[in-house]
This record gives sequence, C-alpha cells and structure tokens, in this order.
Amino acid sequence: MELELRHLKTVRAIAEAGSLTKAASTLGLAQPALSAQLKRIERALGGLLFERSRDGVRATALGELVLDRARVLLPAVSELQEEAVRLAAAGPQPGYRLGGTHGPLLGGLVDRLAAAEPGAPVTTATSWSEREIADSVSAGRLDFALVGVCGESRPPVTAGALAWAEVARDPVYVMLAEDHPLAPRDEIELAELAAEAWTDVPGDGCFGDCFAAACVRAGFTPACVYETDTASCVHLVQVGRAVGLCRATFPATPGLVTRPLTGTPLVWRHLLGWHPASPAAHRAPVVTEHARAAHAAALHRSAGRTERLV
Repeated sequence: MELELRHLKTVRAIAEAGSLTKAASTLGLAQPALSAQLKRIERALGGLLFERSRDGVRATALGELVLDRARVLLPAVSELQEEAVRLAAAGPQPGYRLGGTHGPLLGGLVDRLAAAEPGAPVTTATSWSEREIADSVSAGRLDFALVGVCGESRPPVTAGALAWAEVARDPVYVMLAEDHPLAPRDEIELAELAAEAWTDVPGDGCFGDCFAAACVRAGFTPACVYETDTASCVHLVQVGRAVGLCRATFPATPGLVTRPLTGTPLVWRHLLGWHPASPAAHRAPVVTEHARAAHAAALHRSAGRTERLV
C-alpha cells in the first residue's frame, strides 16, 4: 500500500482526538474500521505510530515524524485545492464531470444528462472508494460525486467541505440462487441465513461493520465473507457458493432472486456531492433531480419493489 494524503488525514485526526473512538466519530467511521485502517498505514510506514492505553493514544517517535510532515503537507494541499477551485470558477466549464462507485445510478445519470443536454460532454470516473471520489470533487477534478453511505452515516470528509443532497434511500436486500430453499419467500429473516457464506463488494465506508453488527443482533457471526467485484458476487450467488447483499435497485439477473430482509436491518443512502464554490455548483439542483429520476427508473426495472423503500 502506498501512503496517500487521506492516510495522513487519518493519522492527524487520531492525534488530535487522542483516542481511536473519538477519531472514528470525527471521521464518520466505525471504530473497528478505523483500527484496521491504522494498522494498514503502520504496516506501510514500517512501525507503530501510536502507543495505545486505556487513556487513549500517544504518538510514538515515528508517529511524531509523520505528524510533523502532515502539519506541513495537508494545509499546503488544502490551499492548492482551494486555489484550483477558484481558478476553475473564473471560467466556464462545459459539460459534466461525474464520479461514482459501483451501481446502476451512475449510468442512469449519464443517460439522462446526455439526453437533456446533447451538446454538453459528460465524462465519468469510478472507484471503489467513496472517499477517493469525494476528494476528487474537493480538488476540482470532478464536478459531482455520486456515492452511498450506510444508514445514517455521514458522507466522506474532504479537505474542502462539500455540499450533499440525498438522492434516495434503499433497503439492503439479500441475493439468493433461484433454487435456494428460501427463494420462494417474500422476505427473509436475517437469522435464517446464519449458516450461509456471504459475498459483497468492497468499499471504505462502514457498511461491513454495520452488516456485522446486524448479524450479531440477529444472533450469529458470518462464517465467511467473499469481498470481490460485482460480477464475481453475482457468480458466487448463481452457483450457490454464497448469498449476497444488494440494494433495491439491483437489476433482475438470470439465475438469482433478490428478497428484502425482514425489518430492514440495513439501509443504503445514495448521495450527490459537489463543491459549493465550483463552477458546476449552480447545476446541482438539476443534477440531483436527474439522479433521483435515474434511481426511480432503476427501481422500476428491478421489479417495482417500491413498497419496501424507507
């Protein structure tokens, strides 16, 4: 793993908060997810950055070195981003530069913008990382971020604060092979899937922790979770190797069925983000409405399960 600016922001947040728990709250992450991220950063740098105790954390000598560099680099990069946004705002920027994670909404948004404004170029960038997409908008490399967060979690934190609009909320469904014993059911209790292997797509938010917590509330711990790309998730479900998690907008797919989980233990919020000072900011209301229309169309294609929306 190569060290990135977001890793320095994480280290700085931990030092300023004085504990992983407080830093996780500030960053909008679950504490286990932040702990795992810190361990990856420490492996990349070759040593411990903080000494842990019941009273919190204290920077090691290596940690102080990293923090000294972060205190110089982060403000400089933030200033560069702000100047870049101001410079970009000085002149017209035709078209739309969109960033998003996996899912059907980005394609639907591109389609609707291209149909509404045939002469305006639309470009896209994708990443598994919601934070990476948001950082690109903050830096002026993209106009809009179409991302998602789990439940009531906050959107990704960036150097330049972004404005966010909620596009829609989806209940999280379970994907099953069409011949699975539970496939004929209208909805499924999460506890009934305790013996299953699971598959899901990666991400840097807290969804994995939220899913694990929902399983614990249902009385079990997932024995196996395959984290892979969407196509591989679908294949593992189709051949009966695992069950998967998906949003209500997941399209109808041969060989599998999707079913709501009883009580809606997990919810996914679709968000659109932009920089308030960017030249594209005045188009945010139009883009938001197009994104909402794309979501409604995706729901319709996925068999019209609107009665389960929350």
